[in-house]
Amino acid sequence: MVMSMTGYGNDTFHIDETIVMVEIRSVNSRYLDVISKIPRTLHNIEMDIKQIIQTYFHRGRIEIYISIAGDFLIEKNLHVDWELMDQYIDLLRQAKNKYDMKEAIPFSALTAIEGLITVQEVKVESDQLKALLLQSIERACKKVLASRETEGAFLLEDIQNRIKTMENMLKSVEERKEEVYIHYRNRIKTRIEQHIGKEMDVDQVYLLQEIALLAEKGDIAEEITRLRSHFHHFWNVICQDSPIGRKLDFITQEMHREVNTIGSKSVDVKISEWIIIMKSEIDKIKEQVQNIE
Repeated sequence: MVMSMTGYGNDTFHIDETIVMVEIRSVNSRYLDVISKIPRTLHNIEMDIKQIIQTYFHRGRIEIYISIAGDFLIEKNLHVDWELMDQYIDLLRQAKNKYDMKEAIPFSALTAIEGLITVQEVKVESDQLKALLLQSIERACKKVLASRETEGAFLLEDIQNRIKTMENMLKSVEERKEEVYIHYRNRIKTRIEQHIGKEMDVDQVYLLQEIALLAEKGDIAEEITRLRSHFHHFWNVICQDSPIGRKLDFITQEMHREVNTIGSKSVDVKISEWIIIMKSEIDKIKEQVQNIE
C-alpha cells in the first residue's frame, strides 16, 4: 500500500479533573525525524514515546505535541516560615503587654501576614499517567496512519494515470520510428538529387549508407526498451507493502534520463511534442513521489 508522509492524528483522555491532549503531525522528510514538544514533567518518558513512533513510521518528520490541563501531576503543600512566625508572635506579645491588651491574639492576624504561610507545588510522577499517555499516543499514531493511507491512495491514483499516459505515448513514439526512417531516407535522397541532378540515378548503396549513419545517430530503440523496463519496475514497486518512496524516486530519475536522451536524438517534430509531454508527466510524478513513505 502506498503511504503518504503527510498526516494528522489526535487523542484526548482524562484523569480526574485533568485533561491530557495528544496531537501528532507528519510531513515530508528524507528520513524519520521525531520532534517532541511536551511538558517538562514528561521528559522522563520521552524515549518511550519515540520508540512507539518508530514502530509506526519509517520516514517523515513526526511532530508530537502533548498538553496537560489540570493539577493531576502537582502536589500542593503548605510551608510555614517558623522563624518569621516566632518574630511576629514575640512582637505581638510585646505589644499586648505594653498596651495592657486583654484579648487573645487571633490566628487570622498571623495568616494575613504575607509570606508567613505559603502554598508550594511539588511535581510528582505517575505510573497511571504514563500508561494512559502511551496508549493515547498509539491511538493518535493509528489516526495518522489512516490519514496517510487516504492521502497515499490519491497520490497513487494520480501517479498511475500519469504512467499510463507515458506508456501510451511511448507506444506512439515506437510506432513513429518507421515513419522517421522513411523520412530520413527521402530527405537524404532529395538532398543528393539536388546536388547531382535528377537525371542521374542515385547510388542505392551510398544512399543506404547515409541513411544507416543518420539512423544510427538517431536510433532510440535502446532508450525505448529501457524506459519500458522502468515503467514495468515502477508498477512492481508500487505493489510492495514496504516503504517505497526512495525506490520510486530513483526509478523516476532513470525515466527522466531515458526520455531526455530520446528527445536529444530525435529530430521528428511529433516525437519531440510527445517527449515534452512525457517530461512534464515525469516532473509531476517526481513531485508526488517526494511525499511517499
